[in-house]
Amino acid sequence: MTEGAIKVASYNIRKAVGRDRRRDPARILDVLNTLDADVVVLQEADKRLGQRPAALPPRMISDHTDFVPAPLATNAVSIGWHGNAVLVKRGIEVTGCTRIDLPFFEPRGAVAVEIEDRFRVVGVHLGLLRRHRHGQLRQLRSILTERNIPTAILGDFNEWSRLEGMEELGSDFHLHMPGPSYPTVRPTGALDRVALTHDIEVREKGVHMTELTRIASDHLPVWVKLTLPDGAVRPAVSAVG
Repeated sequence: MTEGAIKVASYNIRKAVGRDRRRDPARILDVLNTLDADVVVLQEADKRLGQRPAALPPRMISDHTDFVPAPLATNAVSIGWHGNAVLVKRGIEVTGCTRIDLPFFEPRGAVAVEIEDRFRVVGVHLGLLRRHRHGQLRQLRSILTERNIPTAILGDFNEWSRLEGMEELGSDFHLHMPGPSYPTVRPTGALDRVALTHDIEVREKGVHMTELTRIASDHLPVWVKLTLPDGAVRPAVSAVG
């Protein structure tokens, strides 16, 4: 971690199924290790059927990365909730976790993780229809603005328009699109986005495009490097040799 900054990323891992139709969690973990992020928000981190077992087995995460899943799951086999998970680098303290129900017919949810009581990271995977996304964003904004803390919302917003669709976040957040991230074969849609409260400064942002990320999922990871209002959270302590 750079002094005074924190790097956060978002990645729709498609349940670890790549463009070659192979489910390969080790390949996703290799991508995570190259992101050099302090916090990573994942979408489609759990499978959809049954108890929703993790697409990234926790033991593999522990053995092969510097990350720890935030305690968001409601059972012993998932790492997230409604497919949304948050991985935090070892040495950064998680001080709170919240699961947020989002409205409309297709079951959706969001997750919120507080870092050291001073920064909140929210993971989302919004619905396919814009009218549903509007309601989900209204719900999210209503809940998040109840607590005044620097907040970053990251995830797959499923919005193709660069000018419309995010109005429900209102004046409380400003939107950043690091770049086209979908589909990996020829990225044209900036579906993966970041919304920030106005007390957070963006230092850098980008899309992580490599030979590996172009095949590991149908989305590319996006990232932002942020400065919090009173400095970054404590640097993480690397635990991977």
